[in-house]
Amino acid sequence: MSLVRLNIKGISYSQTQNGAYALILNEVDGDRKLPIVIGAFEAQSIAIALEKEIRPPRPLTHDLFKNFADRFDVVVKQVIIHKLVDGVFYSSIICERDKIEEIIDARTSDAIALALRFQAPIFTYKNILDKAGIYLKINPTKEEDAEDDSVLVNDLIAEELEAGATQDDLKDKTLEELHNMLDEAVSNEDYEKAAKLRDEISKR
Repeated sequence: MSLVRLNIKGISYSQTQNGAYALILNEVDGDRKLPIVIGAFEAQSIAIALEKEIRPPRPLTHDLFKNFADRFDVVVKQVIIHKLVDGVFYSSIICERDKIEEIIDARTSDAIALALRFQAPIFTYKNILDKAGIYLKINPTKEEDAEDDSVLVNDLIAEELEAGATQDDLKDKTLEELHNMLDEAVSNEDYEKAAKLRDEISKR
């Protein structure tokens, strides 16, 4: 079976499952997308790995695994989404240590969170893409494609801020206040709030 390389297209809030997010992968040499439902924690971890501006003050679980692997010279070479059963994707992490390769079973969301941290490629088999892949856009223009890319981290936060602040509340804040709130949110490890604040700062 031939492997197809995938890139992360974006993350958006799942409209079908409460508290879940949809991770959108797209084939590198094609137009098909592979949507995968993941949990909020994994979505947050993937979003942080994608968003270079937000750095957690303490390592998240996937950061800890990366630090642990680095200390013991374990390298993640690639991630393969190898099976789809009843709507659930199964993945393997291909690791290497002392030139010995090992295959580790993992949830797809965890595997992708680690692949990002190791800058490892993500693959799936052609038959899985044939079965579960969808076309979100057919022959998009460059403008439409750029607009589609904006789905990334910005759409991760689809609910109101934890403190009850809405987007309208943020509009009344000065840039200095927004930066202070961003620093506080990152210190408190409230990355959803931090992402929302960063988006508002970017708009200014």
